[in-house]
Amino acid sequence: MAETEASLRAGIVATCRSMADQGLNQGTAGNVSARFGDGLLITPSGLPYEEMTPDDIVPMTMDGRADHALAPSSEWRFHRDILRARPDVHAIVHAHPTYCTAFAMCRKDIPAAHYMIAAAGGPTVRCGGYALFGTEELSQRALEALQDRTCCLLANHGMIATGPNLAKALWLAVELETLCRQYAVALQVGRPHILSEAEVAEAMERFKSYGPRPKAG
Repeated sequence: MAETEASLRAGIVATCRSMADQGLNQGTAGNVSARFGDGLLITPSGLPYEEMTPDDIVPMTMDGRADHALAPSSEWRFHRDILRARPDVHAIVHAHPTYCTAFAMCRKDIPAAHYMIAAAGGPTVRCGGYALFGTEELSQRALEALQDRTCCLLANHGMIATGPNLAKALWLAVELETLCRQYAVALQVGRPHILSEAEVAEAMERFKSYGPRPKAG
């Protein structure tokens, strides 16, 4: 059953606060969106999460128009473009968590050093090329990095996680930061062993029924 506008607005606010509580974000950085009808709902620009209410969430059309007292996030363009290009995506979480951002600053892809790479939809988490925040160029870089993937890094910037709903997008954001943290530690310990394409494919098959799901009933 499709979610109501009210439930999506409340869900976006809850997702933002959970991002902060779980250490994925700080201050007014990062943003969250969800598909709604023929457009999207997105967090406003520059409003601290602890002050945000469901009424502050900005509705937008797919042609980039917003009718709200608050301006939409400065990153509205890549949210809109991902939702427009990917019918499988219904929610997007963007943040600047420490380990994801550290690898993004080094412009490094994350390889299959752990089977949880399957959550990314392929044998790597790509790091998209650098472009100024809020620009059409950054949107294109994000789309390229997300081709056949559910998440990516953005060079010298942060990360994007997508999902069929807000809960799965947030779950993936947490898993991606965990994977980056584990990989960073493994690089200090020694030389991480990278899983083969066959091993990643096997894990991906299992992941078709993996991840958060609603309770029965």
